[in-house]
Amino acid sequence: MMRIVLLGAPGSGKGTQAQRLQAKFNVPQISSGDLLRDAVARKTALGLKAKAAMEAGQLVSDDIVLGLIRERLSQADAQNGFILDGFPRNSDQAATLSKLLVDIGQPLEAVLLMDVRTRTLIERMAGRRICKHCGKVFSVSALPSDMSCKSNSNGHELYQRVDDKEDVIAKRLDVYKSQTKPLIDHYSKLGLLKVIKGEGTLELITARMEAALAKSGSKTEKVKRKAARKTASNNSSVKPAAKKASRKKVAAKRKAAPVKKPAVVKKKKVVARKPARKTVKKSAARKPARKK
Repeated sequence: MMRIVLLGAPGSGKGTQAQRLQAKFNVPQISSGDLLRDAVARKTALGLKAKAAMEAGQLVSDDIVLGLIRERLSQADAQNGFILDGFPRNSDQAATLSKLLVDIGQPLEAVLLMDVRTRTLIERMAGRRICKHCGKVFSVSALPSDMSCKSNSNGHELYQRVDDKEDVIAKRLDVYKSQTKPLIDHYSKLGLLKVIKGEGTLELITARMEAALAKSGSKTEKVKRKAARKTASNNSSVKPAAKKASRKKVAAKRKAAPVKKPAVVKKKKVVARKPARKTVKKSAARKPARKK
């Protein structure tokens, strides 16, 4: 079971690492951005409202995002866990998300923070390109030699997101610093936060994440076992009210009643008798006969 949030600034690599974890652990990556873009593409009522905010580099209202997330988590492939990417982005959203997850019986197990320098963030976002057909993310500075796309026989058709334009990037980073950074303290106090160094090769970053999740999972199991033992102990000590009252009544009666001391039985002193002497009867001595 894996129920985690990937936290970090735009361009920190959350989406790329989420895809790698998804492939390994077979749980869905749920990106609030992807959910919103899908709603925009389908021109739903929520999608149209979200479009203006996304193009301006602003956050979309919480009720829109939470509605899409609740709907996504109700699907069958999310019952064994999920990877939330891009949400929550502020403390209010975190509190609302926690309530939602508890309501549906899928509370968070860990929050991974991708720690990346600002300079690196700008380079990544400005050079990011996405396939229109499969949604795979690429960097223009390191395009692979194999550009075949399973969803399109002609290969990947790449485009740059509107919010990856240089004039929008600065706004997005300002929003992150002012609203999202407080989440670090929020999740740290809850004991859920794990800081991951987000620079290096993809394989190295993934290995760091897996190590952090392994420790988190071990800790979670210990907490669950401890809670189970505590619950079992509490349940075993709970007695019906009537039985408790009866027990107290009997104890009160015993306390009020005079305590009778048990009678002391005196032990008889046994005197050992001396063995009787054997008396030998002496037969009368015969007198000698008189002479006539």
